[in-house]
Amino acid sequence: MASKFLIFSLLVSFQVLTSTLADETGFVGTLNRKELGLHKKNKVSHFKFFFHERFTGSNATSVTVVPAVANYKATSFGLVGITDNALTVGQEPNSKVVGRIEGLYAGTSQTEFNLLVVVNFVLTEGKYNGSTIAVLGTNRLSLKVRELPVIGGSGVFKFATGYAETKTLYLDADRSTIEYNIYVSHY
Repeated sequence: MASKFLIFSLLVSFQVLTSTLADETGFVGTLNRKELGLHKKNKVSHFKFFFHERFTGSNATSVTVVPAVANYKATSFGLVGITDNALTVGQEPNSKVVGRIEGLYAGTSQTEFNLLVVVNFVLTEGKYNGSTIAVLGTNRLSLKVRELPVIGGSGVFKFATGYAETKTLYLDADRSTIEYNIYVSHY
């Protein structure tokens, strides 16, 4: 019995000490889960979007900021680009716009045509208006379907996690059509 009391006392002392040390730093505090909306059961939603990139002309929506290193034109190693495209509900360019995909991409492999993708899906419709889903990962363009992690979000998607599947439906030198299926866990 005395050993149980001793263990309990040590655990309580450790908790008090840890809380006291955290509070004394001046930059750490405890959070109220209810105030953050984390008291609700989380849900998993599936979003399907399309976007239509234009690489050339005065209305280009994905542009190269830094070209690939000369020795690596085949893999685009060293390339850095930015993108700002309308998100649509259908794969036709004139289908309903429900947001934008904004971000950057970089050629990060010397041996494959891979792009490091850092994008926000900025939603503008219904209860998701003003909310974003953040995606960051390697887009292995040699694969038909690529998987990228959802790393967070804002608005409805605070504390979001999940993954996105993307595939290229059409690609030529001037434009592309990309499909994204995003599976996101949020509160």
